Amino acid sequence: MKKLLAYLKSYTKESILGPLFKCFEAVLELFVPLVIAAVIDNGVALGDKGYIAKMCLLLVVIGIVGLAFSITAQYFSAKAAVGFARDVKHDLFKHIQSLSYSEIDTLGTSTLITRMTSDMNQVQSGINLTLRLLLRSPFVVFGAMIMAFTLDFDSALIFAAAIPALSVVVFGIMLWCIPLYKKVQQRLDKVVSITRENLTGIRVIRAFCKENEEIAEFESRNEELTKIQKFVGRISALMNPLTYIIINLAIIWLVYTGAVRVETGILTQGTVVALYNLMSQILVELIKLANLIINITKSVACGNRIQSVFEIKSSLENGNSENGSGEYAVEFRHASLKYANAGANALTDMNFTVKKGETVGIIGGTGSGKSSLVNMIPRFYDAAEGEVLVNGVNVKDFTIDDLRDKIGIVPQKAVLFKGTIRENMQWGKTDATDIEIFSALETAQAKAVADSKGGLDFMIEQGGKNLSGGQRQRFTIARALVKKPEILILDDSASALDFATDAALRKALRSMDYSPAVFIVSQRTSSIRHADKIIVLDDGEIVGIGTHDELLESCDIYKEIHSSQFKKEAV
Repeated sequence: MKKLLAYLKSYTKESILGPLFKCFEAVLELFVPLVIAAVIDNGVALGDKGYIAKMCLLLVVIGIVGLAFSITAQYFSAKAAVGFARDVKHDLFKHIQSLSYSEIDTLGTSTLITRMTSDMNQVQSGINLTLRLLLRSPFVVFGAMIMAFTLDFDSALIFAAAIPALSVVVFGIMLWCIPLYKKVQQRLDKVVSITRENLTGIRVIRAFCKENEEIAEFESRNEELTKIQKFVGRISALMNPLTYIIINLAIIWLVYTGAVRVETGILTQGTVVALYNLMSQILVELIKLANLIINITKSVACGNRIQSVFEIKSSLENGNSENGSGEYAVEFRHASLKYANAGANALTDMNFTVKKGETVGIIGGTGSGKSSLVNMIPRFYDAAEGEVLVNGVNVKDFTIDDLRDKIGIVPQKAVLFKGTIRENMQWGKTDATDIEIFSALETAQAKAVADSKGGLDFMIEQGGKNLSGGQRQRFTIARALVKKPEILILDDSASALDFATDAALRKALRSMDYSPAVFIVSQRTSSIRHADKIIVLDDGEIVGIGTHDELLESCDIYKEIHSSQFKKEAV
């Protein structure tokens, strides 16, 4: 949390003026008991109505000026808190974007969403309340005690005894609650995780009639969250009654000793009332402080969770190379891949070369490592052993932006963003013209779809929900083609296309006016049979490399895959 507070340096002025104006308001509030005492001793006791009216007018003026100070303090505090949250969110999002797939897989999507939203809102609220009240409440408490000493030393000793006792209660409960609130947020992560999973896979859940099981699982996670929240709530709830007990005992003591001293003529009635009002102010401020500390406790726990994300170092270290001039577009030199916390390698001893303009097919059974292999080229994952080279340069030596600028990738899951077709296509190239976009759409067999939707201004819903699976895939292929990459990776991106459209797409890719190295990951041998080179994977190892005809003769696994599909097609 301490590191996050550095973001307040940009709002030093607001962070000073907010508490300062609150202290101005507190000073005026401390004078109110003295004015009341003067009204009783000099106005009511003497029957001076003019004096009473004058003092009442003074109270109104104090109230108006205090309100102005309070509004000003709120303005500066809110400005600092909102600006702080904006800057932290910006850097947190930027930091998350810099992490590799390994770190994001380890953290989990749901917890990152919680930290970006719920945790951040809690920290923002905590900063706002801290700037407004953290200094004001102790200022009023100790200011009231000092003013009590100026009114009557013996009576003020009651204040001196009550305040330390209250401090022990307040800060003791705060220290008890801080680690518990961290557990609350962890339980919230689990609830968010299962909620996100259910909303994402709602069709599958309904298809398999698993609604009741998922509801039970959600209720179980929610019950865990509720139990820990109730436990922390009970501890926090102790603060108000304990502070009330201490303060009320102090008030009883104060009224009793005050009455005795008034009876003996040592104190005036107005002074006793002033002391009582000061004690009441302490009660109010300590209740505020108690509630503030609960909020600060939550905020510190949330801030620590946010800071823990910042402390995760990306395994993707930026190189300084911008280009290369090697013979091969891509080269794997005995590269292996191991996922974080995995027991064994996902890929072992990947060793092959791909020339510029060459088309490479990658095929294998489910879980054989096809996507893992192509994900190493743009450094979504780094090789645990060996090297991956692009244009003769190790991918680790490129700057991330320069490396990925050379690559156009179409992932397995076709992801489109809310916006027009044009806006989605310009993700590949921000200044792409309509002519370039239509050219890419034509190659991807998506131009007819765009025309049928009314052109490039057609609004795509979030995730492409208003498009079919095949349409989404064609648009994502076109998005990658717009940038005219040196290396094009199609990661099983034609699975939703019919055979005729798939064949037309492959023909269009071969006839493009530039010649990228193309990687086609597919489950179909028909999609890769015309590739210059086919790599067959099995359980993370290369079991065959060659052309379609060569592999039918030499690779049993490829032959088995082809035979099973050929028989199905024949039926």
